[in-house]
Formats: sequence, structure tokens, C-alpha cells
Amino acid sequence: MNRQPGFSVRFKLTLSYAGFLMFAGLLLLAAVWVFLLRYVPDRAMLINPDDKLKGVFPVRSALLDVFAPRAAAVLAFLLVFGLVGGWILAGRMLAPLTRITDATGMATKGSLSHRIRLPGRKDEFRELADAFDTMLARLEAHVAEQRRFAANASHELRTPLAISQALLDVARNDPTQDLDEIIDRLHAVNARAIDLTEALLVLSRADQRSFTREPVDLSLLVEEATETLLPLAEKRGVTIETSGDIAPAFGSQALLLQLTTNLVHNAIVHNLSDKGTVRVETGAGPETVVLTVENSGEKLSPQLVSTLTEPFQRATERVRNDHAGVGLGLAIVRRITEVHDGSLTITPRAEGGLRVAVQLPAPPALSPKDI
Repeated sequence: MNRQPGFSVRFKLTLSYAGFLMFAGLLLLAAVWVFLLRYVPDRAMLINPDDKLKGVFPVRSALLDVFAPRAAAVLAFLLVFGLVGGWILAGRMLAPLTRITDATGMATKGSLSHRIRLPGRKDEFRELADAFDTMLARLEAHVAEQRRFAANASHELRTPLAISQALLDVARNDPTQDLDEIIDRLHAVNARAIDLTEALLVLSRADQRSFTREPVDLSLLVEEATETLLPLAEKRGVTIETSGDIAPAFGSQALLLQLTTNLVHNAIVHNLSDKGTVRVETGAGPETVVLTVENSGEKLSPQLVSTLTEPFQRATERVRNDHAGVGLGLAIVRRITEVHDGSLTITPRAEGGLRVAVQLPAPPALSPKDI
């Protein structure tokens, strides 16, 4: 934004300090006039020789002739003193603002690693500096995550495209190949690319917070997700158990359904090869609602579990198959939870598998019967 040049804040504060000092001096002179000079007689007094009063009694006009030049000199001194002292004082007071401005300029040029770290006791400037440092840290982390995500997404999208190109080259250069088999493989690769693109769109939508909030019952979403994924669970020999109470939340029904579906899908796919179990439970408290998904499976280390919410991160024993997903399941869950002001907790189970808990704020003005 282009603005017309104006006076600096330091100059304005200097004028304010000097003006206030001059105003205080004038008030002092006025007080001297009102409470002292007005009681001085304006003509000579005749003193009785028998009175005990002795000395010289000044006349008001003569006293003013002596007092006025000196008062003017004092006011001139106050003006100079106010301008010089105000300029120095304003500079010292605005020194932290200069550091904040310099840091802002560096941030606008793309440097997000710089921090103000303003020393001293807590005041308005230091609160502003600390808030700015916090904002820069979050921006730096967000930009780093976006860059890492873009790199991973490019790598993941390049794989199905490269496979598709290789299959097309085989079909064109080798007429003896089974075209039906190539078409099936192309269909599978294309379906994976579509799933990855849709997952990226869900993440983008969640990041932009471009959704309408409405009352949502998580228990109903659990029922819908489990019914949808029941054929997959039966195919893989996994038993799904659901329990819990009505869990009223407030947010996007589509995104929360995506969150629930991703959790149940992950719990089914990353499970034991036979006789696996998935337990889904909902609960409601006075201030929060909780969705918990537990599944059996291989034992995972806490270090590995801490990376599972990163995009395209998978456990080492997770192999790709027809239902392996695109590596964005828990990343989408984490982002949807964040935009709904909730928290996500992932812990490994001692007997194997994971326990994932999503905690969301409960609607303050809604009761379960209002859902």
C-alpha cells in the first residue's frame, strides 16, 4: 500500500513531550499569578511609623516588569529542554519498535528464521515482540511442512504416472502382451492416482477452513463408516466392535466423516492378517467429546508412532496392496482435528497395534437430544 510521507512517531512524541512541558509551565505561571501576584498592591502603601511592619513593599507593575522577562526565559528553556529531552526519551522508548520493524522487514523478504528475542521485563512492546516471534515460528514450521508435503506429493504422484507410462509403452511396443492384464493394471494405478488427488483436495479444503460448521453426532458417523467398511473388514478377517454414547460435536459433517472413515480404514488395513480386531468407542464429557479407535496388529515403537501423522509416512511393516491407501490417512485425520480445535493422540498398544484418540470440543449450547 502506497502512503503519503508523514512525520515519524518519534517526532510526534517529541512535540507531544515539549508541548506538555510548555503547558505545565504555563499552568505554573498562571498559578503564581492567581495565588500570589494578584494580592500584591498596584500602588504604593503608606505605612504608619508605629506599625511593626518594616521593609520594602513592591508594587504589582514593578514586580511584573521584573518577573515577566525571567518567566519568558524559563519558558524558552523549557521548550528547548522539552524538544531535546523528548527526542532522546522518545528514541529510547521506541528502540524496541525499531527492532520489531527490522524483523518484520526481514520476514517480508522471506527470512522466517530470524527472531526478535527482546530482553527486559514484560510490557506492551515485549508482548508484541513475543507474539511476533511465536507467529514467525509457526509460519516457519508451516512453510517447512508445506514444502516437505509438496515434495512428498510430487514423489507419490510421479510413481503412478511413471507406471502408467511404462505400461503404455509395453502395450505399444510388445503386441504379444495380454492387453486385459495391462488394462487392469492401468485401472489400479489410475485409481490410486485418483485417491491420492482426492486426499490432497481434502487436505487443502481443511487447511483453508472453507467449510460450514453444524451440529454433528460422532456416534452416527461411526455407524456410517463401519457399515461402509464392513465388507473390507470381512474380507480381511477383521472384527469391528462399536460402543459408546451419543457424542455431539460441532463442525463439518463431511470432514468429520472423512476423519472417522480414515481411522477405521487404517485400523482394518494395518491389522493382523487373520482374526484381527477393531474397537471404536465414542464418549461425551461436559466440555469435550472423544472418538477412540483401537486395533490389534504388530508391535510398534513410540519413535515410529510419532511419525505416522506425517504425510506419506508408513510403518516399516506396512506393505502396499489394493487397500493400503496413499499415505495420507492419519495426516488428514490430524489436520481435520486441528481445524476443529481438537487434539489427536496416538499411542502404541503393549499387545500390538495402535490406540488413536480424537478429542473435540463439545458444543456449549447443545445437548444430545438436539442433535
